Amino acid sequence: MTAVVVAGSFNVDHVWRCDTLPAGGATIAGRYSTGPGGKGFNQAVAAGRAGASTTFVCALGDDAGGALARQLAGADGLSLVAEASAEPTGTAGIYVDARGRNSIVIGAGANASLSIPFVTANQSLVGSAKVLLAQLESPIETIEAALELARQNGVTTVLNAAPANAPSTISLLKLADVLTPNETEFAALLSRHVGERIEADDVAALDGATLHELCRKLSGNTVVVTLGAVGVFVSHAPERLRGDSSAYYRVAAETVQAVDTTGAGDAFNGALAASLATVADVPFAQHVRFANRYAARSTENEGAALAMPRFTPADAV
Repeated sequence: MTAVVVAGSFNVDHVWRCDTLPAGGATIAGRYSTGPGGKGFNQAVAAGRAGASTTFVCALGDDAGGALARQLAGADGLSLVAEASAEPTGTAGIYVDARGRNSIVIGAGANASLSIPFVTANQSLVGSAKVLLAQLESPIETIEAALELARQNGVTTVLNAAPANAPSTISLLKLADVLTPNETEFAALLSRHVGERIEADDVAALDGATLHELCRKLSGNTVVVTLGAVGVFVSHAPERLRGDSSAYYRVAAETVQAVDTTGAGDAFNGALAASLATVADVPFAQHVRFANRYAARSTENEGAALAMPRFTPADAV
């Protein structure tokens, strides 16, 4: 039985590495490479390499990119369930500077074709998983249908509300047992759904009580805000502590020599889903600490999906 089902996107990444990120109108020299990516695929690879049997549900074009997805999924031990699309397989342009920071432009392509009927046709797969993990690079109505189907079957749902500019609804957020925005996505969700205006750069500096209160406005379930080099903030509904002793707390960042932060958030989400699906009867904080450690390890390598480490919860003990 599949432990984790990831519903989401696959992209062919086109990556330029340069000393600084290009400013408007500038032409700079860089080093080019290409490889697999997309938030869905990155997270599926992470979940698999973090020790969970994983199935990736996506939409692919009938082209070299789609063939690459199938080849790499098979090589990595992932089950792949793909809806055929007349659109080309998704792409992304990624620019990475010497400090590991990145800027990304996405062409949705086939990812925009992932449909509700396709998810419904695979309801036995979704309904039998332990964890469903989804993001917002696929149509919002399809992701909402997948989350709803999972919840109806008692499957734990994790929603990475990314990217920040993706459409979302408060009803979608409420379908997530665990909501995992980064600080930019968190600020965008607050502005869009709660009317709270806060700069993303200011999120990490908020005191715990204030940050917890803002999280409670977004969700009646658990919210995990990833804060990059500052660590992670966790907020639970008081009646849903998930084994933790406190309704809110911070988990410190791991110390690493980051080479490339592309995909670090995806590494965190995939590892969190894997830990939730495979490690029973431990406080939620233990799942978060493992995911945090896994994400930190991923930044020590260049790339996205192929940079995901083979590192399981058993290795972290």
